[in-house]
Amino acid sequence: MTTTPTVVLVHGAFADAASFAAVTRLLLDDGLTVVVPPVPNRSLAGDAASIASVVRQVDGPVLLVGHSYGGAVITVAGAEENVVGLVYLAGYALEKGESLGELQGRFPDSDLADALVYRPYPVEGQPDGTDVYVDVARFPDIFAAGVEPRLAEVLAVSQRALAGAAFGEPAADAAWRSKPSWGLVASEDRTINPDVERFGYSRAGMTVREVASSHLVMLAHPDAVVDLIREAVRATAG
Repeated sequence: MTTTPTVVLVHGAFADAASFAAVTRLLLDDGLTVVVPPVPNRSLAGDAASIASVVRQVDGPVLLVGHSYGGAVITVAGAEENVVGLVYLAGYALEKGESLGELQGRFPDSDLADALVYRPYPVEGQPDGTDVYVDVARFPDIFAAGVEPRLAEVLAVSQRALAGAAFGEPAADAAWRSKPSWGLVASEDRTINPDVERFGYSRAGMTVREVASSHLVMLAHPDAVVDLIREAVRATAG
């Protein structure tokens, strides 16, 4: 069995697996095994269970990498036995029992707060749920500054919504308490207040790096992201 971890890249809200395209290419060029699963973005418990099922199917160690809301997802899914480390990219490092709303509520709102759009979606046998999007016109500046403008426009109209209920759902676990963790702060983030990232990372005792980037750091600064993932791979291999 290989001792080099498989890198599982977990996207967040308002994005999908394609947001990791540049990072994936660089990691594959390194000869690493990479998996980039879709996240349903329906509930924190359900999304974590979905990623945990992917992790359990990997024969060997796993390094989980989560961007944004994906950080909350790996915080819970990272409790799987074969997860050997966690990497947070402009992400939420929740404490057990803490919700996204509670962690964000400790700090001033980002520019995202007044750029959100709410739309209903059907739930079989229940009242409609609420999907949350970023206003398409404001998406490039708030979410994807530094990304090639024509690509940012495509991302804006193809964003994957997050169910509003996920913001208030408590994390069932905090895997960073038992797994080595790394965190990348996007210091020019207008989607998540960078101090939310710094607080969560510091509380978890992570190895922390900062980059002058917007929220979509994987496309704006893929080299910085890959450097941190490589560091985590070296530290957890074998």
